[in-house]
Amino acid sequence: MAPQESTFHEANLGAMPIRDLGLTIEGTRLEPVVAEFQRELAAAGIRKLRPRFYLSTEWGVAFNTVGIAIPFYLARPDLTAIHAERNGHIEGLGPIDILRYLRHEMGHVVNYGYRLYDEAEWVNLFGSITQPYVEDYRPAPFSRRYVRHLPGWYAQKHPDEDWAETFAVWMTPGVDWREEYADRAAALSKLSYCARTMQGIAEREPIVTSTEPDEDVAQIPYSVDQFYRNLADGPAEFPVGIDGALRAIFDELGPEESGTTPILKRRSAAELIRRNERTMLANIYKWTGHFPERTRVLVRHLAERAGTLNLVYPEDREVPAMVALTTLVTALAMNHVHRGSYLP
Repeated sequence: MAPQESTFHEANLGAMPIRDLGLTIEGTRLEPVVAEFQRELAAAGIRKLRPRFYLSTEWGVAFNTVGIAIPFYLARPDLTAIHAERNGHIEGLGPIDILRYLRHEMGHVVNYGYRLYDEAEWVNLFGSITQPYVEDYRPAPFSRRYVRHLPGWYAQKHPDEDWAETFAVWMTPGVDWREEYADRAAALSKLSYCARTMQGIAEREPIVTSTEPDEDVAQIPYSVDQFYRNLADGPAEFPVGIDGALRAIFDELGPEESGTTPILKRRSAAELIRRNERTMLANIYKWTGHFPERTRVLVRHLAERAGTLNLVYPEDREVPAMVALTTLVTALAMNHVHRGSYLP
């Protein structure tokens, strides 16, 4: 592709309807990962239940189907780059991460395919699947009642997610879940149930076989730009004192040296925050459950305020600066997770 054609392509990609992008799993980096996952299914003894894999707007399995939706932006590097720029967090950054999400989604496939959620023991261990599905769940980090597979203590979101996370841990090659969860009786009971159940249904045909997709990529009429506009969060209320907290962080890193000591080069605090945005989003979600979409709004607000205040730091103090910034964002994130607001 000539340089001018490449520029035209990048400039117009966002305006194209997603259905016109010609996206498929075949022939992309996703194809060998899906093939590897199918080998994992066979190794785990799952041969009767064959999920359909298709591209959509996000990871998921529609209720009472056995089709796994994979985010369309993972099918092409340019779309992945756009997602990283617009959203800041990628669920499936590489093959290992994609396999992690596939194992989780396969848990839903098994649950729906065999209607495990109707069984008394399933309900006793995980809860009722009719329990309201609340997006803004409030996890208890390091709870001994749940396994941990996806970031954000995701098993605590809903009984269906608790099962899917338990299944994913059971299915993950090389994981000795009996040893890892030996001191967590509740989580171990769920894993033992999963192991028994999967052995019992190994030769059974699934009850549900529908692979009807939920928003297949070939049917999405809106553009890439519109997709990200729809994802954008509204304005957030930030606590009074953000400016003071930022000043405290960067003032404590030390004043400029003078006299016989050389003056160290000063770097922009705003640039530091922007440069480390993706890392902060991923790690704060992993350990707090604060959604990356919200953390992105918070982090970008901090970067804007740091720029307005002209905050800087000595170049040799970057690590302490990032530790302090991450601690601040984590504290605000935990406040939001447990109170529903950054405000006290």
